[in-house]
Amino acid sequence: MASELLAALADDLEQLIRLHDRELDAETLAALRSADFPHGLALPPAGEAGHQAYANMAAVLAEPTSLDELAADYAAIYLNNSLGASPYESVWLSDDHLACAAPMFELRELYAAAGLRATDWRRRFDDHVVLQLHYLRQVFLAPSFPADDTARFIDEHLGYWFPDFAQRVSLFCATPFYAALAELTHVWLLRMRGLLAEIYDLPIPSRDEMTARINRKLALDKAEVAPIRFMPGAQGPSW
Repeated sequence: MASELLAALADDLEQLIRLHDRELDAETLAALRSADFPHGLALPPAGEAGHQAYANMAAVLAEPTSLDELAADYAAIYLNNSLGASPYESVWLSDDHLACAAPMFELRELYAAAGLRATDWRRRFDDHVVLQLHYLRQVFLAPSFPADDTARFIDEHLGYWFPDFAQRVSLFCATPFYAALAELTHVWLLRMRGLLAEIYDLPIPSRDEMTARINRKLALDKAEVAPIRFMPGAQGPSW
């Protein structure tokens, strides 16, 4: 994949990251409108769903918008989990739908291997959607683009759980903007993964194949955790 295309994809991601990262302000809203977002994205839409998602976002930005309503909706999606649409991968993949499960630690190791780490994991855990998008952007900017690893990351992480997140946000969020953003990000990721399949001959696994692969991986993670055996009195007093 040409370096110009990789840089353009990284630029697309930078724009999407900003919209998922924090509340929309007047300056950013004005910039989106002046840039004819999302039609200025380097990656064009493909298929009916893609064209519809781009059109929906453009239509939303053409309408009057309440920043207060957007702020409340942002909090409901990304901070309070009021919609039951967590931005954390662990919540979607762990048996008990809990944060800070095995996927978070796997991603932390993945970031570390790339020389990256979360600025403050106590504020935003490693498996948050924004940090996964940041990682993907950094991959596109790497001196040597790792196509196989990138496809695997999308298939086993962001590309696997984000469709469910996007669908739930679209159904239950209060503002058209965040419904359109979830839909737009989803189709952009699908289109980008399709490019990897076309250029590098990296076929996209079926949903069932990915579910089986992820379940095997999670089962291995559980098996590697040795049970804690407690001997009364052996370690001093306890409660």
